[in-house]
Amino acid sequence: MRNTFTNTFRTTFTRKEFALAAACALALAVFSEIAHSQVDVNEKALVVDSSGAPVMSGFGLCVRNGFGPAPSWTVACHGAAPVPAAVYYYPPSAAPAATTAPAPFPVAMAAAAPLPVWEKVAFDANVLFDSDQSALRPAGRDTLDEFVANIHGLESQNILAIGYSDRMGSHASNQALSERRVDAVKTYLVGKGIVADRVQTSARGETRPSTFAGECRDANNTKNVACMQPDRHVFIEVSGTRIAK
Repeated sequence: MRNTFTNTFRTTFTRKEFALAAACALALAVFSEIAHSQVDVNEKALVVDSSGAPVMSGFGLCVRNGFGPAPSWTVACHGAAPVPAAVYYYPPSAAPAATTAPAPFPVAMAAAAPLPVWEKVAFDANVLFDSDQSALRPAGRDTLDEFVANIHGLESQNILAIGYSDRMGSHASNQALSERRVDAVKTYLVGKGIVADRVQTSARGETRPSTFAGECRDANNTKNVACMQPDRHVFIEVSGTRIAK
């Protein structure tokens, strides 16, 4: 038992003694190297040996003393100060092929879309009818076709159509005739794509003739019928706004 303890103790002591001796030897070597080196305070930052060359560590790094920045002649040790690189932007599909920085990629700014300019417009149409008739004449259909083309793209609340008749015949019959005429016009417009609710109608019979009271005094003959032609009509008007052309 004593021999085992003694051997273990001696082995343990020998290992500690050996580690301490090795540490002392390493410290002595470092101290000896520094003792033979010259610390140039004026040069700052780097430790140099007796020949003036920088002292290098085992990893190939310069040994520094921490007193300040490295002198300019030791650029081989510490390298030149990095120069900030310019920032360039490239499209996703392009990458710089050369080592030098190419010209910056121009960024095009999208132009703002122009605001629409609205203008107020109004259109009138006057559809004529034959005497005592409510059917549209060919010329009347052409007038309505042109009216529909003109109001294309127009923002409007409604279209107003007013029917009239001449002074020949009774007041009641002329009123009914003016109503049939304006209904014929509305039916045609709806057939061309106009929403029925947008067409507002009214009929005024013979109460508001286009001819003067002193005109068309002849009897109900061909001459008088031709004279009162402007009174047999439907007047259409619409107003609204749309983008200026």
